[in-house]
Amino acid sequence: MDVRGNGVNWSRFRLGTTLIGSAVLLVVLLFACSSASAIPAFARKYGMPCSSCHEAWPKLSPFGQQFKDNGYQLGNDRDAPIFQSPAYWPIALRITPNWHMERNENTIVDGPEGPNSALATVTTRGFDYTGMDMLTAGTLAKNFSFLLVPSSDETGAFHFESANVRFDNLLGSSWINIKVGKFELDNLLSEKRILSLSNNGGFYQNYHFQPWYAPGAAEPYVFGIGDNQLGIEWMGHSKDDRTRVSAALLQGTDGNPDFQAGNGSYAGRGYEAFIAGSRAFEVGSLGLQRVGGFAYFGQAPTYPQYTQTQDGAPMPIFGTGVGNEPYYRAGFIGMWYIKKLDVTTMYFYGHDNVFLATGTPSNLGTDGLPFGAHAPSWNGALIETHYTWSPQLILINRYELIRMKQQVFGGAATDEYTPNPGDLGNVDALTFGFRYYPFINTRAGFAFHNEYSIVWNRKVQISPTTGLPIDLTSSSLFFGIDFAF
Repeated sequence: MDVRGNGVNWSRFRLGTTLIGSAVLLVVLLFACSSASAIPAFARKYGMPCSSCHEAWPKLSPFGQQFKDNGYQLGNDRDAPIFQSPAYWPIALRITPNWHMERNENTIVDGPEGPNSALATVTTRGFDYTGMDMLTAGTLAKNFSFLLVPSSDETGAFHFESANVRFDNLLGSSWINIKVGKFELDNLLSEKRILSLSNNGGFYQNYHFQPWYAPGAAEPYVFGIGDNQLGIEWMGHSKDDRTRVSAALLQGTDGNPDFQAGNGSYAGRGYEAFIAGSRAFEVGSLGLQRVGGFAYFGQAPTYPQYTQTQDGAPMPIFGTGVGNEPYYRAGFIGMWYIKKLDVTTMYFYGHDNVFLATGTPSNLGTDGLPFGAHAPSWNGALIETHYTWSPQLILINRYELIRMKQQVFGGAATDEYTPNPGDLGNVDALTFGFRYYPFINTRAGFAFHNEYSIVWNRKVQISPTTGLPIDLTSSSLFFGIDFAF
C-alpha cells in the first residue's frame, strides 16, 4: 500500500506504463486469434455453439434472450431433464483471478495534527481473486424451469444470489409465465450480465445511487434496482420475443432473507412493485433494435415498531419496521445496433420521500423534519458501447452521470441551516476496456479481461483541513482471467 499526500507523479507513471503494457498485449492477442465455439452448461446440453446465445459471454444475443424467456427450452426432446448427454454437466463454476490497482484521492488519514486530520491519495495494488459463482439452471419438467446460483465472496462466505422456479407457458400461452423466489428484475439492461468487473466499473451507478443527506452522512435505507429481489413475477412475451412485458410483487428487503434489509437497517411489512416492457424491431441490415421502459415503486420504514435490548443497547427487531414512506425509480432504455457496434442509452429518474432522505421517523410529523428539508430527486443517464471486433474480441466503453435535481437541503442559507452545495452527490463515471476470448468451447469459457474505471463523487466529504465539502475520486485498473467451467 502507498499512502502519499503528494505522490501523484509516480502513480501516473506506473499507470501509464501499465496501460502501454495492456496495449502491447492487445496487439499480440489480435494476431493470435483462433476459432471460438460455445460456453458451458446449455451449450453442452444442446450441442450448440456459444454464439447462438451470446454476442460475447456473458452478454446475451436475441436468440439467447428468447431461450431464457422460454424457460431455458428449445421445444425439442433435449429440453427434458431426463435427457442425458456424455458431455452434459448442468453446473458452471465462475471465478476471476486478477491483478488490480485501486486509487482513492482525498482519503482522510491521520496526520501531524492528530487522528483524521489530513488528506492523502491511497493506492493499493497486487494479485487477487474475485468471489465464485456456482450456476445451475434448466428444466424440472416440461414448462417447469429453475435457476440456482450459490455465490461466495472472496473469503468463501456463501449466500444465494438467485434461487427461483418458473412456471412457463401456462395455459399454452407465452404471455403467462410466473416466477417465484429470488431473481433479477426483468429490466432491459441487465447488471448481472455486465461486461465490466472492477470495483468501480462492475455495476451501474444509476442502479444503486441514493441521495446524500449531508456530506459524509450514511444512507438511511438500502436499495439497488440492480440487486436480485425476493418476490413473485409475471412475465409475458410474443412468440418471436419482440414484445416483452413483466410485473413483479416484491419483498422490501433488497433481496435479503429473514426480513433483514441489509447494511444494519430494518425491513418493514410492506410490498414493492416493479414493471417493465420493451419492443424490438429490425432496421434494415443494421440489426435488431430494442426500446423499453421500467418503473420501481418502493416503500421503506422510518422506525421500528419493536426493539430489543442487546449488550445494553436497543436494537430493532427485523420485520417490524413501520412508518413506511415511498420512493421510486423510473427510466427508458434503448439498445441500438449498427452491425458490429451496439450502443445502449438510458435515462434514469429517482425520487425519495423527505422522511427517508433525512432518516426522520415519520411519526414525528413534519415538525420533526430538519429545517429546510426537501424530498430529493435526481436525473441520470448512461451511454454504453460495445464493438464486437470478432467473435473473440469485444471493446467496452461506458459513461454514466447523475445530477441532483432537488437537494435534501436547498434554497438560501439562513441562521438555522446551510443549504447543500448544488452539485452535492453528483456522479460521473467512465469505464473502458476489452475482453479477449482465446477459446470458448462446450466444456468451458475463458476470457482475458482488461479494464480501467474512474468515478468522481462530488462534494461528498468534508475536508479536515478546510472544513469545506470536497470531491472523492476513485479508480480501478483491472487485469483478470475470467473463466467458467
